[in-house]
Amino acid sequence: MKVAFYTLGCKLNQAETESLAHRFSRAGLQVVSPDDGVDVYIANTCTVTHVADRKSRHWLRLARRANPHALIIATGCYVQRSPKDLTRLADLLVDNREKEHLPDLVRALYSEQTGSDQSEAGQSQVATPGLRTRSMVKVQDGCHSACAYCIVPKVRPREYSLPASTIIEQVRQKVALGYREVVLTGTKVGSYRDSVHGLKDLLERILTETDIKRLHLSSLQPTEISPELLALWQDDRLCRHFHLALQIGSQAMLERMTRSYSLEQYRAALDLIRDTAPGTAITTDIMVGFPGETDDEFEQSYSVCRQAGFASIHVFPFSPRPGTAASAMPGQVEERVKQERTRRMLELSRQSRRRFHQQFVGQTMPVLWEKETAPGSGIYSGLTGNYIRVYARSKGPLSNRITPARLTGFHTPGMRAEVLSEGPD
Repeated sequence: MKVAFYTLGCKLNQAETESLAHRFSRAGLQVVSPDDGVDVYIANTCTVTHVADRKSRHWLRLARRANPHALIIATGCYVQRSPKDLTRLADLLVDNREKEHLPDLVRALYSEQTGSDQSEAGQSQVATPGLRTRSMVKVQDGCHSACAYCIVPKVRPREYSLPASTIIEQVRQKVALGYREVVLTGTKVGSYRDSVHGLKDLLERILTETDIKRLHLSSLQPTEISPELLALWQDDRLCRHFHLALQIGSQAMLERMTRSYSLEQYRAALDLIRDTAPGTAITTDIMVGFPGETDDEFEQSYSVCRQAGFASIHVFPFSPRPGTAASAMPGQVEERVKQERTRRMLELSRQSRRRFHQQFVGQTMPVLWEKETAPGSGIYSGLTGNYIRVYARSKGPLSNRITPARLTGFHTPGMRAEVLSEGPD
């Protein structure tokens, strides 16, 4: 049986898909790309915006057209929020609570539909698609926060953390499989708690008890940044990249959103990171068109983002999610206004990224190389420890290796580099 995955949304979704893919492979099923004669299509959906909903529905329709006889399955947050939207598009809907049982559910349903016996499938050593360069590891799930615009607490309501021993064992397994980098992910990674031990303790144990080459956090809240946590970044294996969602650069709007921090706290977190770990890339999320956002409030947000010196800004227009407080708020912003504000913020993001990259021209940095940009081209793409995308030409294979490289100039969307050593890393 050939199984293909499609993943939308956050790194947590990516981590769950990766885990499922390995479990399917170990159970004797072959995980392939969607173009390889697929028997089962699985969409791990997102519902954080109406665009994510639309993309999920579109992919399910494409899968049905690609193979009308295949088994089509939808899982994830869209299924959790509104399964009725997907009943005509999928043969099976599996919400977040049952997602971990997908391998057994798929085998049972596939056997029922085809008359084939999948119950005795043996262990498989088939590798999941893609180079083993970077792996997502789930450490936490769920959110109890009450941000006015966010649907996540309704689709992932139960907060819990995985035991540190389980996470460390997973990281060791990733190392054994050849991964060079692990990204720790969750709905609220900073709220990780195993008994009395928090995120700082988990990071210390991973750095001490595993041989992972690079360790990366997916996202934190500004109030979770502390001198004690940042002291760990003296270890070069911790990637100098923090994603801190700002959402809006207006104090009044932050309060209407019911965010858990102030602009003052956010700025303090930026200063603390840069003082402790120079060269760190700080990226953010910015929402435009939240209900009631005036022209002046947008300009405040724009000004704050310009002054913050972000390495990149993920910009998205407000999308009303049924059941959230913001969906019923007065002062809904017109679509044309959202589009214009989005355009301006995206242009600011491009300018900010270029300014951040500029300071590293001529510097030598270790790069984790991922793959050739095109087969046989000899041009490889990779990421520095502070997550600058770089491109370099090499006579020998670089995939899944860490080598020093000198950054020489700009190359959209990142930088050109010169590999300084192609020997063993």
